[in-house]
Amino acid sequence: MQDFKIIDAHAHLWLKQEATVNGRRICQLPNGRADFMGEERQMLPPFMIDGKNSAEVFLSNMDYAQVSAAVITQEFIDGNQNEYLRTVESRYPDRFFVCGLCEFRSPGFLTEAKSLIDEGFRGIAIPAHRLPLGEHDRVRLNSPEMMEMFKLMERHGTILSITLADGDCQVGEMEEVIAECPDLKIAVGHFGMVTVEGWMEQIKLARHKNVMIESGGITWLFNSEFYPFDGAVKAIREAADKVGIEKLMWGSDYPRTITAITYRMSYDFIVKSQLLSEHEKAAFLGTNAQRFYRFGHLVDLPYIKNMSE
Repeated sequence: MQDFKIIDAHAHLWLKQEATVNGRRICQLPNGRADFMGEERQMLPPFMIDGKNSAEVFLSNMDYAQVSAAVITQEFIDGNQNEYLRTVESRYPDRFFVCGLCEFRSPGFLTEAKSLIDEGFRGIAIPAHRLPLGEHDRVRLNSPEMMEMFKLMERHGTILSITLADGDCQVGEMEEVIAECPDLKIAVGHFGMVTVEGWMEQIKLARHKNVMIESGGITWLFNSEFYPFDGAVKAIREAADKVGIEKLMWGSDYPRTITAITYRMSYDFIVKSQLLSEHEKAAFLGTNAQRFYRFGHLVDLPYIKNMSE
């Protein structure tokens, strides 16, 4: 096994999934399934029968896969998990960095953001790909309220975890945010929606000094190709050649992605690839995230043999 430590820069936790997006309901069903906007979907692995996506179950997966720490971001489709995530980080401060979530789809979120920062949240997540994008109702990332919030985050050293709409739809707005808040630390998720035209425009945001790209969901985006995700590795190689491997971080998008693969499989295809050097693998899988999120002590996790070995 590799001799470097691994950090997951994009994962989710919840005790109860309940949300409304675009007027359509999302709620958990038995056996890991969910009513997802009127369609029954396998949201969790089927052995998670109670619908709880808890820190303790994730830690068991992390320990087995030798993942030392994880960044917990948030998504509108899961509902607001601020209350639960406060307790998670207080219980496991060396294992989790958690991001708060505001109701960004309507005005007034600046007050929420101030409260989250006052409560000690070190990151705030914006699922910008799910913000209204219509001609008359668009929520812009460079709106006055957003800009005031970003400047507040910049002053407090609060990290922005953001997933953008497909392609370059919101890239121009992000360029303005970065210009106005050059010291705001930003992690752009979903690897720029790598399988969608225009994805490299999101990757190129990492040319700015405080912007990083994380790969949460990359195995989902290349699901039709499936393991060992050769297209995903080629995309990582292409992005590294464009902005530098030091600007890229691994993320799993746990738990949704492990309905198709195991948690370890969500990164070991990178470990086994010949397209990246050992130094690049260590940077992508851990050291970049450790530096960016300022993780201190990282737990040592021994390899435990499977019964099948």
